[in-house]
Amino acid sequence: MKTEQTISPSSGYLMLAVSLALLILSILNFLFQWVFIGFSGLGIFVSLFILCGFMAIEPNSARVMTLFGDYKGTIKESGFYWANPFLIKRKISQRAHNLETTQLKVNDKQGNPIMIAAVVVWKVSDTFRAAFDVENYVKFVEIQSESALRKMAMAYSYDNFEDETAEITLRSSSTEINEMLENEISERLSLAGIEVIEARISHLAYSQEIASAMLQRQQASAVVAARSKIVEGAVGMVEMALEALNKKGIVHLDEEKKAAMVSNLLVVLCSDKSASPVVNTGTLHH
Repeated sequence: MKTEQTISPSSGYLMLAVSLALLILSILNFLFQWVFIGFSGLGIFVSLFILCGFMAIEPNSARVMTLFGDYKGTIKESGFYWANPFLIKRKISQRAHNLETTQLKVNDKQGNPIMIAAVVVWKVSDTFRAAFDVENYVKFVEIQSESALRKMAMAYSYDNFEDETAEITLRSSSTEINEMLENEISERLSLAGIEVIEARISHLAYSQEIASAMLQRQQASAVVAARSKIVEGAVGMVEMALEALNKKGIVHLDEEKKAAMVSNLLVVLCSDKSASPVVNTGTLHH
């Protein structure tokens, strides 16, 4: 497979001096007729022909040179140069580019519709492939990045609520997902001579039609987890209270009284509202 070939063209300053010198000599010959007058016309034509070959190349920029359809090489070093005016000089930027994909609506591994987008930082590493192996390398990067992102989203679950055995999810495994996304995009863009510097997910959410339901499910899971922790702590506190009362002999409780005390303490400790105390002025049974 043919790849990039770097070439070094002629100095632009040297050829500029040659062109100006030839132009001045041609004009002087026209005025003083030192030699055949046709030399002046030929000299002026050659001088103007030379002027058509000058080019300035900025840092992190390149020129792909072709002559009548034949690839001649790539100039990557910045500076002022001269090349054959018949060469077609295609400019290709080698600066880093940012691509933010549109928000794609896809189904994750569990079939839930989600909205996902990514940011890709890329640059051209092989100018020959970028110029000749694809029609439009910028559009190629956009389409292939979105295609890789769509494939990644369909291969993993959004979270592990429905797939508890999933070790990698889109939501919780950001480092692993970003690495796999970068590798997938790099493999696709290598055809166009594109180097992927970074690729990461920039937006991830459930689709609008199920977002409210999923939010309620997450809230319910959080409430259940919180309640479990509260109950666990309340049971420990009741156990400590009973042990302390029994150890210090403050009051002697039979099984019925213990059950009533445990019930009251659990209601107070586990309630999500402030408890209103009731003062019993009689006995436990009156």
